[in-house]
Amino acid sequence: MFNVKTLLPCFIISLTLLAGCAENGGFNKEQMGTVVGGVAGGILGNQIGGGSGRAAATIIGATAGAAVGNAVGSSMDKIDTMNVNNALENQRDNRASTWVNPNSNARYTVTPTATTNDGSKYCRDYQMHSTINGNSEFVTGRACRINGRWIQQ
Repeated sequence: MFNVKTLLPCFIISLTLLAGCAENGGFNKEQMGTVVGGVAGGILGNQIGGGSGRAAATIIGATAGAAVGNAVGSSMDKIDTMNVNNALENQRDNRASTWVNPNSNARYTVTPTATTNDGSKYCRDYQMHSTINGNSEFVTGRACRINGRWIQQ
């Protein structure tokens, strides 16, 4: 069970940091990876920790997750971004798109899992698995097509 008193500060800090990193109405991939990884790591740490150690496990999980998320985000280059956008634009739900970056040898798999349309924009939930320098990372996210570009939500 989530401890709201412990997780709420993590979410507030993450959102504050993300808002402070906004540039031209968007976020770069390192910033997004750091925040998504930090939140995911904090949630995992909160689930693993118990009793008085839960807060420490949450903080350690958030810190480790942020570091891994930043590494994933910073390693993605234009080729990877193009492939993610292509998967979100063209793949059917639950159909994976996999590629290996020829410059970094990083391997990515993106799978759109659900598509919605609220009348003003299309949004897609997705899962992404990456293997970079032997380290594996799995994230889930949501992106919406705004002015022809897929933007993280």
